[in-house]
Amino acid sequence: MIDDAQAAAAEAGVTVPVWDLPVRLVHWSIALLVAFSWWSAENEKIEWHIRSGLTILFLLLFRLVWGVLGSSTARFSAFVAGPSRIAGYLRDPAGWTRVGHTPLGALSVVALLFVLVFQVAFGLPLSDEDGIVSGPLNRLVSFAFAEWAHEVHELLFNILLALIVLHVAAILYYRWKGRRLVRAMVTGSSNDYPAGTQGLVKAGIGRLVISLAIAAGLTWWIANGVPGL
Repeated sequence: MIDDAQAAAAEAGVTVPVWDLPVRLVHWSIALLVAFSWWSAENEKIEWHIRSGLTILFLLLFRLVWGVLGSSTARFSAFVAGPSRIAGYLRDPAGWTRVGHTPLGALSVVALLFVLVFQVAFGLPLSDEDGIVSGPLNRLVSFAFAEWAHEVHELLFNILLALIVLHVAAILYYRWKGRRLVRAMVTGSSNDYPAGTQGLVKAGIGRLVISLAIAAGLTWWIANGVPGL
């Protein structure tokens, strides 16, 4: 009787920390700002569109730095997987018990970050049709380049939408399989892992301050037209 109870407890999931607060705040903030950026562009609120883009730039820069200095599950070295690890996961998905992104989930995250970075980068030199409101880097490029950047900016948004649809579809698939990914990204914890699973290891406050300072400094430099160039 006792042995059966112990076995059941061992098989039951335990609550472990998965995502730190910075990762969760960046995740949901970018999701909201992408929607707001679309709305502001559609309604020709260009100044607000630029402000939204610069805020996304800050969040992306912070996430990239945090991917090096941050907590264990935030670091790119912890979840960016090579072909062999991806193949192993595809052969035995149930055998993957590490907290954080799965190898396939990591591909989705990297793709979204990659497209978002270039989406923002190509938006920085743009201006409105009348040339009244322009991005902070517009003075550094020609009119022809700004026009081309505008086309790329719109193309990348369509690619981003496709990636978002795939991302949501994957979340729904894992929910069907019993994994509550959205809950973990809201609360920071998950009980979808077996007993004995090692949760995230948090980074110190000093690393957070450094990451915020780097992201804020670079964003200020870009928002002010990269003074010195």
